[in-house]
Amino acid sequence: MEKEQIVTKLTEVIHDVLPELDEVDMHANMVNEYGVNSVSLIRLLVAAESKFDISFTDYELALSDYDSFSDIAAVIAEKLA
Repeated sequence: MEKEQIVTKLTEVIHDVLPELDEVDMHANMVNEYGVNSVSLIRLLVAAESKFDISFTDYELALSDYDSFSDIAAVIAEKLA
């Protein structure tokens, strides 16, 4: 899957899980710019698992592992490779 396709599908997931976000800058800090916390991150990753048919390990669910949505997209790309 191309990077652009991953970003498009991830953006759909973000809007499903966090509908209060209008525009999403994939490179902005999720915590500072969008108020993402550990609970919303887990909800986002669980939704991404379904959308992309992948699995995140327990170790990959830590908010400290992701600064931006593009970090999540990079992990998804690795899992799909």
